[in-house]
Amino acid sequence: MHGPTVLLTALLLAARPAFGSGVDLDDPQHRLLGPALDRPGSARRPNIVFILTDDQDYHLNSLDYLPLIKKHLIDKGTHYKRHFCTTAICCPSRVSLWTGKLAHNTNVTDVSPPHGGYPKFLSQGLNENYLPVWLQEAGYNTYYTGKLFNAHTVQNYHSPHVGGWTESDFLLDPFTYQYLNSAFQRNRDPPVSYKGQHSVDVLAEKAYGFLDSAAEQDKPFFLGIAPVAPHSNVAIEEAGPNTDDREIIRAKFTPPIPAKRHEHLFQDAKVPRTPNFNPDKPSGANWIRERKRLTPENVEFNDHFYRQRLRALQSVDELVDGIFERLERHRLLDNTYVFYTTDNGYHISQHRLQPGKECGFEEDINIPLIVRGPGVPENEVTEAVTAHIDLSPTILKLAGAQPRPDFDGTPVPLTKPELEQAITGRQEHVTVEFWGIAAFETSDFDEQWLILNNTYKAIRVVGKEYNLYYSVWCTNEHELYDLTTDPYQVKNLLHQDEIAPTTLLGVPLGKVIDRLDSLLFVLKSCKGQTCAEPWAAIHPVGNVVTLQDALSPRFDVFYAQQTRVQYDHCELGYIPEAEGPQFEKDGLVYRQGTAWHEWV
Repeated sequence: MHGPTVLLTALLLAARPAFGSGVDLDDPQHRLLGPALDRPGSARRPNIVFILTDDQDYHLNSLDYLPLIKKHLIDKGTHYKRHFCTTAICCPSRVSLWTGKLAHNTNVTDVSPPHGGYPKFLSQGLNENYLPVWLQEAGYNTYYTGKLFNAHTVQNYHSPHVGGWTESDFLLDPFTYQYLNSAFQRNRDPPVSYKGQHSVDVLAEKAYGFLDSAAEQDKPFFLGIAPVAPHSNVAIEEAGPNTDDREIIRAKFTPPIPAKRHEHLFQDAKVPRTPNFNPDKPSGANWIRERKRLTPENVEFNDHFYRQRLRALQSVDELVDGIFERLERHRLLDNTYVFYTTDNGYHISQHRLQPGKECGFEEDINIPLIVRGPGVPENEVTEAVTAHIDLSPTILKLAGAQPRPDFDGTPVPLTKPELEQAITGRQEHVTVEFWGIAAFETSDFDEQWLILNNTYKAIRVVGKEYNLYYSVWCTNEHELYDLTTDPYQVKNLLHQDEIAPTTLLGVPLGKVIDRLDSLLFVLKSCKGQTCAEPWAAIHPVGNVVTLQDALSPRFDVFYAQQTRVQYDHCELGYIPEAEGPQFEKDGLVYRQGTAWHEWV
């Protein structure tokens, strides 16, 4: 079966040390790398290779089908199994990654104008204020090839050019997601078509060329490599007039297209039949709760879709092998960090959903992160909670650069001592947020394939004694999942159709909800250090740093009185007036009920 031809907006083309300030040169990571770290331009500072795939799942077991990534990264590095994106769609997630800020602070919340895409990135002043610019200021050469942002097109690539890169070769819309008809734009040159060649293979040669070039220079380097696999193939057929600042286009979505040499693989692979796979009972909230079960024909198609994703990723597996071969050839491997991750996760048939992302379920937000480099433990798996907003702070720390004072994230623990300290000393929460649409990447089986009220705020809280997800939708529906007992999120404890327990974590359920809602109240509009230390905003004395601390009975009355998270109405982008009370104005601090704005 083939994906539909549909009318859609262009949006569908789609660090400071933790709990401290400044760079600590006595930190184990810095001791490991030596005193050259504090001298920008020193050749002893590490090189960094960052590989960013598109829509790669963790929970559908894609990593199990990538033997070369296992060989070079999983077996030789540390796998972060509690790594999350904070907005489960391409452009907002990438902007958060490269700026260290949540999407409500970048205000890039969509994949195309008016709320997102490359034009929004520009209008927010971020072209002069994101990771490659900071790395160049720190004395690094910077290189990038592949997809950077959505709505970065053959028409606007020079208006202005992307900032911060020593050399670049970007994939451009409307050809970004056409595996056999890509267009790349190198440095200040006009775009070049690679019709008939597989996009990931073209990208691999460009990445190898940049690596060879970087190795010849006397500066440390950052190399970003961003293949589109395993994103859907999206063929643009016809452009139309602009309407309300949105570019109307006609596009055809199909499963990803693998390289010819991989198209025969994994004939028997199927989407994992987990308890949330096309379940008998509906789950979730809002529009997800209304989904009907998928038909056998639909399930069969989704299995094919899944196989095509696995096949498309084989070119990425080979690309990674080629990168490591060249790092070894240039004798750079011992002084190079390699990061492997993706922009967001993906679901196929879970919760009765068609292929896509944009939801708050684990399939969409819990994503691969693997790091290999000097001092990083080999063949290690950690449950330290990390997020995409932590990656720019991490890379700046490795580069020996000063952390940005407005980072929302904190550096990822990399060394053995850091990982051990993270067990008890690292934040246990992740902020999750989304605005606007949810789209099915096939509509052969659904008349309604585009959902417009997919706006929500949520938190993931993972501690020694708990594993929770709590969300509030713009419809003011709520979700709460106890992933300790319900790891596949099939039982929303706050839906009227479910029988909720009277207690959770040893206290009445309502008291847990009070704390979670208060935590979300802070995080949904937090800035900077408050995003990493939200409990300190509520308890400035500093005696509460975890959910377990907040559950003390002496705080019961206070949390019952705290203003609740509530939307005024649904919007397609970040409009603060639509998002109801704000902690900075309406929140209470545990100090005789003092309001936050009075406290600060």
